Amino acid sequence: MNKHLILSLLLFFLLPLQAQTPQLSNDAKISLLTVSPSDDAVYTVYGHSALRVQDAAQKIDAVFNYGIFSFAKPNFIYRFAKGETDYRLGVEHFRDFMIEYEMRGSEVTEQVLDLDSITKNRIWEALLINNRPENRVYRYNFFFDNCATRPAAIVEANVEGKIHFPDPGRKQTFRNMINDCTRNHPWLTFGCDLALGSPTDRVATPREEMFLPIYLKEAFGKATINGTDGSVRNLVGSEQILTEGITDDTDVESDLFTPLVCCWTFFLLVLAVTFIEWRRKTYFRIVDCVLFFIAGMAGVVMFFLCFISTHPSIWPNWSIVWLQPFDLIAVILFAVKKLRKAAYYYHFINFAALTLMLAGWYFIPQHLNTAFIPLVMSLWLRSGYGVYRKIWNIGYGKY
Repeated sequence: MNKHLILSLLLFFLLPLQAQTPQLSNDAKISLLTVSPSDDAVYTVYGHSALRVQDAAQKIDAVFNYGIFSFAKPNFIYRFAKGETDYRLGVEHFRDFMIEYEMRGSEVTEQVLDLDSITKNRIWEALLINNRPENRVYRYNFFFDNCATRPAAIVEANVEGKIHFPDPGRKQTFRNMINDCTRNHPWLTFGCDLALGSPTDRVATPREEMFLPIYLKEAFGKATINGTDGSVRNLVGSEQILTEGITDDTDVESDLFTPLVCCWTFFLLVLAVTFIEWRRKTYFRIVDCVLFFIAGMAGVVMFFLCFISTHPSIWPNWSIVWLQPFDLIAVILFAVKKLRKAAYYYHFINFAALTLMLAGWYFIPQHLNTAFIPLVMSLWLRSGYGVYRKIWNIGYGKY
């Protein structure tokens, strides 16, 4: 471990115990680091942001990273789904930070902020206060409190004057932006479209767009500081690419097994089975039991996200019309012969609801992934056939 790193670590561990914060020198630099998106993992497709503090006089070159989390924490998946994911601020030497992204092949851009000494020291002190053990953990929120919004907020709160972010002149919803990030991962897009409700289709304000690192970088690059003395200067003094990104098209998911292809294949399978039943004037009870059991289990997850999770932009979600936990009760109705009348009523209500949903698909105030259509049609078809069977008394005699 080199001398510079040892001094930096001593500074960060001992500083909370000191009464005063050492002042940065006049030559110190504070910059925004932006890491380009990567297809390596789910959490890397959105990119990353961090703040770098350099001061050669005090041998400091540290990165303040608000994106630290651990999969090893107890009940991580449950807590994430419930909206109780805790992230924390981590501080590391700049060289260590860069090694990770150089190995990943991500582009890292540095924007050195044009700040006066007072602002630099205010930001420096705020970062150190955030790094105290009692402050460094925070409740993560994907849209409104994450690794990109925190650096932006800390710079805004401590600048001498006011930062003006010009309007980019575009209208983008939250869903448009995240779906653009997941464009190489159609199954991830499918999952996001399923879990996120209609509030995600709200147009984001220019300030809200900064939840994604790429838009934070763009906003900082165009922003100006309106000083208390009436002066105006650019927020970013200089910009440079620290490491070039590597483009690797082999990470793009195959077009053969996209959600749309798989879901339409599934519907055609259900259609074929239903056609065979119709031709033979019979009923394969196991088909409805399996199909509605799967839909019911998915409905339980949807119910949890809509009514128990504290994530923003989850509720209302129109997908709960076709994925709802009552389908699990329906499985019992289908399986028990004495409940076949109740099963008919369930099919009738479900068929009517799904008919209305399909008829008004493009009028629903929420973006619904087109791959949902064949899945909805599968449930619609089985409930429709259930009504048809009751009317014509098909299959009930051998039930």
